[in-house]
Amino acid sequence: MNIKWLLLFLISGYIVAQNDSYNETEISITPLVDGTLLIPSTETAPPLAIIIAGSGPTDRNGNQNMMKSNAYKHLAEGLYKQGVATFRYDKRIVAQLKNRTIQEEGIRFEDFVADAEKVLDYFQDDTRFSKIHVIGHSQGSLVGMLAAKDRADGFISLAGAGQEIDDVIIDQLQMQSPGLVDNARTAFDDLRVNGVAQNYSPYLASIFRPQIQPFLLSWMQYDPAAILSELDMPILIVNGTKDLQVLESEAALLKESVSEASLVLIENMNHVLKEITGDRLENSKSYNEPQRPVMPELITLLSEFIKK
Repeated sequence: MNIKWLLLFLISGYIVAQNDSYNETEISITPLVDGTLLIPSTETAPPLAIIIAGSGPTDRNGNQNMMKSNAYKHLAEGLYKQGVATFRYDKRIVAQLKNRTIQEEGIRFEDFVADAEKVLDYFQDDTRFSKIHVIGHSQGSLVGMLAAKDRADGFISLAGAGQEIDDVIIDQLQMQSPGLVDNARTAFDDLRVNGVAQNYSPYLASIFRPQIQPFLLSWMQYDPAAILSELDMPILIVNGTKDLQVLESEAALLKESVSEASLVLIENMNHVLKEITGDRLENSKSYNEPQRPVMPELITLLSEFIKK
């Protein structure tokens, strides 16, 4: 998780809509959680995959104000064509920003988990679907594995971290700004022990801003590898070899915690699930190329795992 993206953020009713290509339903799960359901026409009840977004004020399509990749939209539509239904939803921060009700100091990691649980509960007894899988991307991987327990039939981690978030950030700093590592480690230790970090470098202010420290502390309480080991369901771990935000070593840590899980590294796939054959500039530009599709290999991999 690249530092500049990592902390960016940081009843039920429905309206049916139809477009030219997809059977779409807009669903409001809660006042803060709205999403899009795609149901393919199949002879039998299709499986349902619930897509959980990564960090930041990310909407159902995988976009933010300054970043438009349409990664989740392409993913959902690709799975639709393979006979897999999907539900993708806006993170609560999207509605809070729109309504100007967001209070950074009040955000907790558990809020995102509770939203995912409500989504899963909404579809739990829906006879239109044969089973439910969770696809958690980036931060959504941890959110998804917490929500999936006792609620889903399978779990897929897409570019998910394998260690606690403070250790992930330390690893990133080690590669990007090694001179800040010791200061960051001390600040994280202070935050974990005292509930507040004060003596941090100005260069680390984007991470340790006082308003988001409570959220960061709540996120630090979870060890993804340990949580994944508690899931009693088929598990698929996927990472791209061109991912600049989540290293392949994170996927390896998840795999180590669950020996029976499947681990697949997709050659040339980056963090927003696009194929990158060039340099870092191409990689960065792909975050704002909404027409660039996600990798077909990913669609095939996920659909086969979900349907088998």
